[in-house]
Amino acid sequence: MSLIDNSSSIDPRPLADRLRPETLADYIGQQHLMAADKPLGGLASKGQIHSMILWGPPGTGKTTLAKILATSAGCKWISISAVLSGVKDIRQAVEQAEYYLTQGEKTVLFVDEVHRFNKSQQDAFLPHVEKGTVTFIGATTENPSFEVNAALLSRARVYVLRGLLNEDLVQVVQRGAQALGLEITPDAQQLLIASVDGDARRCLNILEIAGQLGEGTITDETIAAASGERMRRFDKGGDLFYEQISALHKSIRGSAPDAAIYWFCRMLDGGADPRYIGRRLIRLASEDVGNADPRALELTLAAVSSFERLGKPEGELALAQAVLYLASVPKSDAAYKAFSAAKAFVAQSPTLEVPMHLRNAATGMMKGMGYGEGYRHAHAETSIDGAYAAGEDYFPEAMQPQQFYFPRPSGLEDKIKNRLERLRELDAQAVEQRREDS
Repeated sequence: MSLIDNSSSIDPRPLADRLRPETLADYIGQQHLMAADKPLGGLASKGQIHSMILWGPPGTGKTTLAKILATSAGCKWISISAVLSGVKDIRQAVEQAEYYLTQGEKTVLFVDEVHRFNKSQQDAFLPHVEKGTVTFIGATTENPSFEVNAALLSRARVYVLRGLLNEDLVQVVQRGAQALGLEITPDAQQLLIASVDGDARRCLNILEIAGQLGEGTITDETIAAASGERMRRFDKGGDLFYEQISALHKSIRGSAPDAAIYWFCRMLDGGADPRYIGRRLIRLASEDVGNADPRALELTLAAVSSFERLGKPEGELALAQAVLYLASVPKSDAAYKAFSAAKAFVAQSPTLEVPMHLRNAATGMMKGMGYGEGYRHAHAETSIDGAYAAGEDYFPEAMQPQQFYFPRPSGLEDKIKNRLERLRELDAQAVEQRREDS
């Protein structure tokens, strides 16, 4: 986002629109794209342009940047919004671009919120982009990989815009205050920047309201009154949501309780449903902690149950306790890997019959048919480990025994690992003894 002062006392437009920049020199932020040696900065300086998609949070200057690029390339500008437009509007825009082309002028067709168009609407751009009738620039707050057709993506380069840095927002605030003819105290400026989460448009909107509330000098009290409830960027069903739940999951898996509780609070602060977080924690207790500490699943289930009983905010503490516990205890994904491997094996294997000795002889007829014959009841065995039928085979007869579960030397699972290794030694000894006896 960047700014030039073209305001006037009678201009009814919001401050953010009045201060929208018109030249590259006035543009603030996005230096990873706009520096002279970066992709879009170099493009603008050369007066060149190509089809692209600008992806970034609100208030980061997507529309402004598109206009500047179109102007620097000497192109006509046509803008439509996917929220308000349909195929008819696309057709009219293309007809206008075709007319401009007959006059020797190129056209940039800008589509705001392009992710709101469905597949057929997005397809409508393809032949005109392919023929060069228009240079397509789409703006979106959603991940283009999921929301934009592959065919359109293949014809446009994606550029990622970021929330403005604090030093960028300082410039935004200073220019906005100057345009309003107001002073702003350092504390008020710091509070304003902290409350807008990298959104320049929101920054200017709050500043304009503060100017209406204050008299000459804007203080931190004025900013607090103007900003209302502080809302961070968070999309309950979009990329930010899944990025943060991923960060929470990976922090817990990495045994980083401080980072885990940070991401947990970030999600709550952004409006995430604690029930969803609870469901993910239950999954995580099995997937990443597993038998290294079976208590983790019990504690997590209890935490989710506590939240269901208490609700917000009291029940959130129980979920926080679960987050910290899961992040602090030993980890093992052996149960998860065993389950995944066994599922894959079963899916590609034939339907093998249950061996006769493992079938339950529920009736006399079934017993007469050999059901359960030769079965060794583990509790009746007298091995040195007790309750173990060494050398017994529990797989189908036509199948070689498989090992899916590989316990890790972590927490309780280390003891499980040692026991299973001992039992496998007993199996090997029993098989060898049978060979000698035969």
